Amino acid sequence: MRSAKLRSAQSCNMHDAWIGLDGDSAGKRPALLELTPRAQKGAALAFGERMTTQTTPLPFAGSRIIIALAVLAFASVARAQSDLEKKAEPFAFADFTWLTGNPRTKESPLDTKCFTGEFRLDADYVHDFNHPMDDTIVGSSEIFRSSEFHVTQLGVGGDFHCRGVRGRLMTQFGLYSQTTPRNDPSPSRGQWNLDNAYRYLSEAYGGYHVDVLNGINVDAGIFMSYVGLYSYYQFDNWAYQPSYVSSNTPWFFNGIRIQIFPSDKLKIEPWFVNGWQSYGKFNTAPGLGMQILWQPTGNLSVLSNNYWGTDTLGNSDRMRIHTDDSIQVKYYDQPGASFSKAAFTVTLDAGCEYGGGVSCTGGSSSDPAQYFLGFMVYNRFWFFSDLFGLTIGGGAITNPGRYLVLVPPINGATAASGASSYFTGNRGDSYKAWDGSITFDFMPVQYITFRIEGNHRASNVPYFAGSGGVTPPGGNTGSPGSLVPDWAPDLRKSENRITAALLVKL
Repeated sequence: MRSAKLRSAQSCNMHDAWIGLDGDSAGKRPALLELTPRAQKGAALAFGERMTTQTTPLPFAGSRIIIALAVLAFASVARAQSDLEKKAEPFAFADFTWLTGNPRTKESPLDTKCFTGEFRLDADYVHDFNHPMDDTIVGSSEIFRSSEFHVTQLGVGGDFHCRGVRGRLMTQFGLYSQTTPRNDPSPSRGQWNLDNAYRYLSEAYGGYHVDVLNGINVDAGIFMSYVGLYSYYQFDNWAYQPSYVSSNTPWFFNGIRIQIFPSDKLKIEPWFVNGWQSYGKFNTAPGLGMQILWQPTGNLSVLSNNYWGTDTLGNSDRMRIHTDDSIQVKYYDQPGASFSKAAFTVTLDAGCEYGGGVSCTGGSSSDPAQYFLGFMVYNRFWFFSDLFGLTIGGGAITNPGRYLVLVPPINGATAASGASSYFTGNRGDSYKAWDGSITFDFMPVQYITFRIEGNHRASNVPYFAGSGGVTPPGGNTGSPGSLVPDWAPDLRKSENRITAALLVKL
């Protein structure tokens, strides 16, 4: 369901949280105030000499010294006033690279005054123990094919920042450019092929920074959502395959966001967007939402995302609400030790749809309950000065009506074609799923991760691809998701996988 999984300022990425004028967090100051005390004194004396030689001579021999001291005093007062007015950069008081959803890079080798370049590569090999004959993996927004080497994401772009103007561009090539648009049904409403227009963009926005409070950013375009905590880019995460709470909720929004920083520890971010991970609108109403990020210390991060919209294609009477809430705690930190760091995360999600034939609770055969409840928990350990990482975790969801369940690509079915005849999405249809994973990382430098991960996923109904696969013998036949005579997909209630990945971020 995702295309950010901001760079947003949870965004979780702090580099995008606040950018001052000309790349300077305090904006531009008078040139004299940038000088060292010795240089200020020299400049003041030189200024005094110019005054006495270019204007009427003063009657006292020490006039140049008096003028120089006056200029120096003025510069000192102005500098002190500037320091008083300077606001702390949000979330810069501590190192938050330990968070899942944040890149662990502490510096960029591609940084300039007005542009910070970025390069990302996600290449993987997946072994599915169900051995699907068509190599298709079902039910993931990060992993798509088995027993093959693939580039899941290749992105080139970066951040622009100059005189308050800001922007970000990140391309997406590889499997993400095909799989992310297929999970958005909004292009089927209207013309102009929105899925093709945005296919090769994961982030594309521009905006302006205002020096009010601790900073306000106003951005418009495509930006990461961070509903579900994990990042769209696997390099930033503790695990490669996130649990269902993350994988089945938005990775991106298309619209406007306003990042308000009342202090250097708090961000409030309203959204006015097209809809729930959609390039366009599903009906007549836009989606509304807000993110609140609070990081009172370097060891604690509290995040809340909330959303309201009309996101059922062709049913404008059906409303969707959703809340996604996470806490991350670093409970052990011994730099340089063989066991160097440990942290955990807990994420809870709740939401529902109401109106248009469904209700949030209770319900009946004619008006069934349609809701989403889920959680995920992860614990991360770092060893030998963060050279190695080990993550253990998992989660579970229940989603009657299956309105957030990723549509299995049976006979080419997509989110636009809707659930197929082989896997329905009718009102009240039961769907419960759970998973667990263990992830091992080798991180020789801050720009690269070698990762191997084992996953177990299960559901209460057949959902995952079995050995027979989900593709008809002659390839996709008829309209997407339609019935094919004398054929049925091989769906199972569980799957086990091993993923090996090479992740790069410069």
